Amino acid sequence: MSDLQQIVEQYIAVWNETDGEARRAVLEGLWAEDGSYTDPLVDVAGRDGLDATVAAVQAQFPGFVFTLGPVDAHHHVARFTWGLGPAGAEPLVEGFDVLALDGAGRIASVAGFLDKVPGA
Repeated sequence: MSDLQQIVEQYIAVWNETDGEARRAVLEGLWAEDGSYTDPLVDVAGRDGLDATVAAVQAQFPGFVFTLGPVDAHHHVARFTWGLGPAGAEPLVEGFDVLALDGAGRIASVAGFLDKVPGA
């Protein structure tokens, strides 16, 4: 599980990386070229799609950070909880994701679920 733990940690770090070039560099090694990301608000494929989604979330929630909860993993799949909010404060948004790797060990898909959303 330690490999999947590290991959999930890198994935969360992508969501927190505000430098577009640095974020893209991590995505190149972490994300499969045709990898998909789907949650209740968006359905994108490829590195460009995820990069644009991350940038949009950062624009919507400036200064907020993602925090990682427990990671449960087996084989090539991990599920984990996360929070989004001001650094050091209780998250305003919470959810969980299910991440799957491809045969090369890159992220092939992420399915995201929102458990707590402001105003919902």
